[in-house]
Amino acid sequence: MTALTDRTDDRWDDGLIARSRPRAAGGIEDDGTDGSDEDDEGDVGDEALVRAVSGAGSDGGKSPAPPLSPEAQALRLRLDALRQLVGLSRTRLDGKTLAEAGRVLDEAAARRGLSPQHTVVAIAGATGSGKSTLFNSLAGVQISETGLRRPTTAAPIACSWSDGAAGLLDRLEIPGRLRRRPRETSEAEALRGMVLVDLPDLDSAVCAHRDHVDRVLALVDAVVWVVDPEKYADAVLHERYLRPLAGHAEVTFVVLNQVDRLPGEAADLVLDDLRRLLDDDGIALGEHGEPGATVLGLSALTGEGVGELRELLGQFTQEKGAATRRISADVDRAAGRLRPLYVADGHAGPEIGEAARAEFEDRLAEAVGAYAAGLAAERAWRRNAGKACGTPWLRLWRWYESRRAPRSLAGLAALAAIGGRGTTVAPAPVEEEVTARQRVEQAVRAVADEAVAGLPEPWAQAVRETAVRGADRLPEALDEIAVTLGAAVAVPSVKPPRPTWWPAAVLAQAAMTLVQIYGGLWLVGQIVGVLEPRLLPPVLLMVSGIIGGPLVEWACSIAARGPARRYGQDAERRLRQAAAGCGRARVLEPVAAELLRYREVREQYATVAAGGSRLSTTRQ
Repeated sequence: MTALTDRTDDRWDDGLIARSRPRAAGGIEDDGTDGSDEDDEGDVGDEALVRAVSGAGSDGGKSPAPPLSPEAQALRLRLDALRQLVGLSRTRLDGKTLAEAGRVLDEAAARRGLSPQHTVVAIAGATGSGKSTLFNSLAGVQISETGLRRPTTAAPIACSWSDGAAGLLDRLEIPGRLRRRPRETSEAEALRGMVLVDLPDLDSAVCAHRDHVDRVLALVDAVVWVVDPEKYADAVLHERYLRPLAGHAEVTFVVLNQVDRLPGEAADLVLDDLRRLLDDDGIALGEHGEPGATVLGLSALTGEGVGELRELLGQFTQEKGAATRRISADVDRAAGRLRPLYVADGHAGPEIGEAARAEFEDRLAEAVGAYAAGLAAERAWRRNAGKACGTPWLRLWRWYESRRAPRSLAGLAALAAIGGRGTTVAPAPVEEEVTARQRVEQAVRAVADEAVAGLPEPWAQAVRETAVRGADRLPEALDEIAVTLGAAVAVPSVKPPRPTWWPAAVLAQAAMTLVQIYGGLWLVGQIVGVLEPRLLPPVLLMVSGIIGGPLVEWACSIAARGPARRYGQDAERRLRQAAAGCGRARVLEPVAAELLRYREVREQYATVAAGGSRLSTTRQ
């Protein structure tokens, strides 16, 4: 358990001086020790000490926020982008996937709402590494109990070098009885603004101790990892803590304690091996002025190297950028874990290409029979032209055949009924769906596969589901289009428009018929003796009429090919456009909207993963 030493001889600010207060600000409880309130000056002094112990200043733990640095502004942009990223992805990804990003946002908001003038540094280490001894050495006084009994430290204990850190300590859930102030010395002045937290052993056999370590490490601004020559390569330290926090190198100090136990150059050899292990963990080392973790050797018992660590921590605290670095590293780690959900290698951004759109529309047009409808329209136009421009005798024959056909069919039906007496003739199967459903489904699958090319799996699944939902009633809608628009060209009673030259062709055909009739009457008149016998002129007139009529009909058929083809193409185009519009409204536009959402989250992710502007460290 953590012991709080009552040193009444020095009267240092250990939080136990204000003994007569029943319950002071900041959560300090009365420990039952008698004290004196001799005069007003003593009361004022005790009140100041109570505020100092609680960490509360005149602002209650919050200081006015200074203007944001460029690094803080870049971090704000990344946090805003991460917030939008989570909002846009909430309906596409499961909550567990976004849980870490949400935690980073919550913790960042909580930290940014507290004092930016303070830097919270935790001292963590394994059993027997000497972290509590180092904690006391930095504080300049015995605060955390040290000894051979393990575990010695049972709960986090904090030491603050200045007022205004109450909110930060409340966030760490460190009670007022475990909050301390160091002795006022010139060395302590260099650490003003730092809040040092001594943690329980990270490899403690007590689960509650490890829970304390994990909880506090997720909230502090920086960590001092204390290792000893015997357990500096411990797998628990490297695999559970250092390796997962490799991206937090700029807010990491690794100190090799108890170097006084190593003879000669053994300390340098152990430090080199420690640096090698950290490099294997992926932790960048801050050597030659580069940003990264600080590694040094010291002896908390003899004081060797402690002054250098105190100087580094003081410089680190005065930079007031640790909180920004820590949050930025948390955002980096969250972005790294989210990368497979937003980025697929080899694709800048998926979209439905023009070729895929054209193929999709072609498949829908094929499904509704646009080409066949166009051919039917062309045939109807040419058939109408043949009726209008054909010879009267041919038209008369066609009329006779049309009148005769129903009677013939009725007779055939009667014969079939007589010959098939006693049997039931099954009616021809009626096709329930005009549109080929399989072709429509194939078209939707093809365009969905084209759209999801290069998408991460969650977003690819979302696009496919959108396409399937849009295609649910698409065959029925295409059936309706095929019936309504197809009837305009398939029903015989609907006559296509006639070109302007048709009346002239009809008049020419009528003239040829009149020539035939006139020649025939002239010839008959000669035969009966009414007219003077001249055989050649009436025969020539009849031959010219007989030949001229088919020639006019043939010329009209040649002239009708172009308009008929254009009419058929126009009918095909109308049906194709109607089918394509239906496909766009039900499939392509929802899929495009889903891809647009993905591009938005991809842009937000790019902002989150940009890394921001890192603070340049001056630590050597």
